[in-house]
Amino acid sequence: MSARTTRTRLLAATTVALAALALSACDNGKGVRSEGPGQSSPAASTSQSAAPTAGGGTTAKPAGTGTSTGTGGSAGRSHAKENGSGTGSTGGSTGGSAGKNGTGSKGGSPARTGSRNVACDGSDTKTTATVVSRPLNHLLLTVTNTGTRNCDLTGYPIARFGEAQSVPPVAEETHPQAVVTLAPGESGYAGVLLSAADGSGGNGYTAKTLEIGFDKGRGATPALPAKGVYVDDRLTVTYWQQSLDDALGVSAGRGPPRSPST
Repeated sequence: MSARTTRTRLLAATTVALAALALSACDNGKGVRSEGPGQSSPAASTSQSAAPTAGGGTTAKPAGTGTSTGTGGSAGRSHAKENGSGTGSTGGSTGGSAGKNGTGSKGGSPARTGSRNVACDGSDTKTTATVVSRPLNHLLLTVTNTGTRNCDLTGYPIARFGEAQSVPPVAEETHPQAVVTLAPGESGYAGVLLSAADGSGGNGYTAKTLEIGFDKGRGATPALPAKGVYVDDRLTVTYWQQSLDDALGVSAGRGPPRSPST
């Protein structure tokens, strides 16, 4: 075999070897490309498994519950479910306790400040009307508790003389500093200015009947003198007072009054 033939064969063998290497390199390239998605798939799977935990509203955990998050899909869902039920139970219990021991308890059972007395009215009192000599042109109203328990005599007498269409106003400056409370057998008082002492009042008339109304309940009809009482447009009443002196003294606008005339 000549040297030329040998060289030709060696060249052909080299060409074949190079071609084989080229084909092998191409196969490896495809393998690397196919392995690329294969390697990224676990990452995607891990991302998808972690997604329910991130979007399910259970990623916020109370302190001390552990730091492991779990990457498995079922483990993540189970952990989220456990966290959800635990948080709901804790929240409900805490909310219930707070409502029971806090504002809820206060709103449902307000602190007691003591029971109030019943209002005095005509059903458990006796009312009298007495003309007094001093101050001039004054009438004294007396309300006595005839019941068995305390009552509060509030406001002022709603007095209607004769056939009057209106009731007299109250002198605001006579408002007592405290509620007038009557124990059984005790009395409260109010003064009535019947007419102007100097005769300056107008629209005067003689009334022979009197009706007294209270803030609540039944009224009373105390008797007036047989000849009646003279009233004019200066007619004014006081608030109910705890003492006779306060009723007539305040009504007259001067010092302590004298005792009622007989």
